[in-house]
Amino acid sequence: MENSGVDNLRGAVMMVASMFGFAVEDALIKSLSGTVPPGQIVSTMGLGGVILFALWLRFQGKPAFVADQRRSRVILRSGFEAFGTAFFISSLALVELTLVSAVIQATPLVVAMGAALFLGQPVGWRRWLAIFVGFSGILFIVKPGVATFDPLVLLAVVGMVALAGRDLVTRSLNSPISGPHLSIAAFAGLVPTGLVLCWVWGQSLVLPTALEWGVLALCVIVGMTAYLAIIAATRIGDAAFISSFRYSRMLFALVLGALFFAEAPDLYTLIGVTIVIGAGLFTLLREARLKRRAARTSQAAAKAL
Repeated sequence: MENSGVDNLRGAVMMVASMFGFAVEDALIKSLSGTVPPGQIVSTMGLGGVILFALWLRFQGKPAFVADQRRSRVILRSGFEAFGTAFFISSLALVELTLVSAVIQATPLVVAMGAALFLGQPVGWRRWLAIFVGFSGILFIVKPGVATFDPLVLLAVVGMVALAGRDLVTRSLNSPISGPHLSIAAFAGLVPTGLVLCWVWGQSLVLPTALEWGVLALCVIVGMTAYLAIIAATRIGDAAFISSFRYSRMLFALVLGALFFAEAPDLYTLIGVTIVIGAGLFTLLREARLKRRAARTSQAAAKAL
């Protein structure tokens, strides 16, 4: 039990560190968006991610590209990743950091609903109620029909749904492909996606300054470090307990938005975030409780035999 407590603490610290890294990455991307086209940011981060993960695998004596990366579900996952990232980074360029971060908090709810609808995962009435309550929180954040409604926030909503689709495909993967190989496939898809995004927005590629190159490189490094931290976090301790610390990303976004972009979210946004996070936490904890109950039932049945 003591070791379990220590593992949970370590996992929670790693998860918070990961969320801090992703929040910093978001802030860095937003700081670049005024001078570097969002599509170019997407392509550069994709290329940088491929290079770093390839070097990491090479250091371990493993190939960067394997046959499993050409499987249809891996390609589908990479497509969701590319689509979601393109919309997410576009929203960061046009909408407040705190508002985009608030929308992304709904991802676990969309994943839970998608798992029930597309993967056949059983979801009881309590979790369905939590999901619908959470979606009402999204309405508070987006504020449709209100004078302050910004239609550009829908870019973040589309990006969030696409990234939830990525997570659903990840759950359904039946291939032994490793996380780094999955990441290389996803990052590789970002390179052409960013170029297409530049064409869609009618923006030309620019030559970044030395400072902008440094910020782009920092985005890739911080993003990869955060990714490794979240992998480490999910491998130890209780998954539901550790996953609940994902919501710390919103706190970091609020602080970074206020400090560097003078953002002050309105009351509707704060109420919506509170609802979404509360519903998400309930969904995570309820799912974990049911899994533990099923495991105990299975163990009891095995002993009876």
